[in-house]
Amino acid sequence: MKNILTVVKKEFARFFGDKRMLLMTLLPAILIYAIYSLMGTAMQSMFHPDEEYSSWIYAVNMPDPILQPVQSAGIRIVDIGAGEVDGAKEEILAKDADLCIIFPAGFEELVTAYDVISGLPAPNVEMYFNSMEPNSMDIFGRMRDILDTYEESISNKFDVNKGVERADLATAEDVSAGFISMLMPMLLMIFLFSGCMGLALESITGEKERGTLATLLVTPLKRSELAIGKILSLAALSFLSGLVMAASTILSLPKLMSGTDIIDTGIYGAMDYVFLASIILTTLLLLVAVISIVSAFAKTVKEASAAVMPLMILVMLVGVTGMFGGGAQTEPIYYLIPIYGSVQSMSGIFSLDYSKTNIILSCLGNIAFACAGGFALTKMFNSEKIMFSR
Repeated sequence: MKNILTVVKKEFARFFGDKRMLLMTLLPAILIYAIYSLMGTAMQSMFHPDEEYSSWIYAVNMPDPILQPVQSAGIRIVDIGAGEVDGAKEEILAKDADLCIIFPAGFEELVTAYDVISGLPAPNVEMYFNSMEPNSMDIFGRMRDILDTYEESISNKFDVNKGVERADLATAEDVSAGFISMLMPMLLMIFLFSGCMGLALESITGEKERGTLATLLVTPLKRSELAIGKILSLAALSFLSGLVMAASTILSLPKLMSGTDIIDTGIYGAMDYVFLASIILTTLLLLVAVISIVSAFAKTVKEASAAVMPLMILVMLVGVTGMFGGGAQTEPIYYLIPIYGSVQSMSGIFSLDYSKTNIILSCLGNIAFACAGGFALTKMFNSEKIMFSR
């Protein structure tokens, strides 16, 4: 154990003493936060109307009962004839106008005379707007509310969800958890793999290429101790790297979704984070073991990077599976599958719908496969042909 801790301390000293590696660990997290924040600002400007904008609409045959609440709402009205509607539509499409509303001639009389049981078409009001323009969308919603209020005041022939306080049965927590559970497993797997790849390639292939690994192999240190020390230190450093990137993603998600108001990251409790940390840590052990094996085979960092890329693509594809299937798997057998079990565990934790037994099974499976990888790495360290090939 003393020798293993010596290897761990050496790896930590190498990592924290190298400003370049520290920068490469922190830079992606900073970029993620900056990019997501900028995207959120862009989305907010795309979907939210300008508060200082003075709305105005084109109107054909607008009756007085509608005219008064529209003017009270501060909406300017430009009266046009039926022959000018096509021109108004072109202006709306070009984002030079907000909305065009068309009432049939004698609208009040038609509404008064209309009988629901007659089976005849009801008087129809047409509204044209541009959904790609936030101000146009805003004025469309406001005009629709005014028309609904007017319809209720003159007839009240039907109601929609009257007296129902919550027609949408999905809570804000459900919406937030559902969205995060689709997005975060894939992002976390990418971040964790990226952190492991950079550290493992430099720690094993980099030292092998520079000749320092050969020096370690001829010391009295057991090669099994060296392999275990490498895996444990790389897992700890990768966990730190993944934690930084995951934190930056979680912090930036509210900014990214500021235009839609559906994200609430405060819905998770302490135990949820404990299970998530357990899955992340054990997944890191597995990823480090696999990448270390690939790194040990390679002669140069460039060769190792090329060899690891197919594995990274595979991890990304498995991470995407968290977006499909309507939630996490319930059968325990799926949680024993390497990587896939981790993705399903993360998806269940983020969706707040998971089995503690399945999470524990996934952690144990990751540890078992990581131990097998560590055993294989020890055998590779004992192979002179593999370790001294340069």
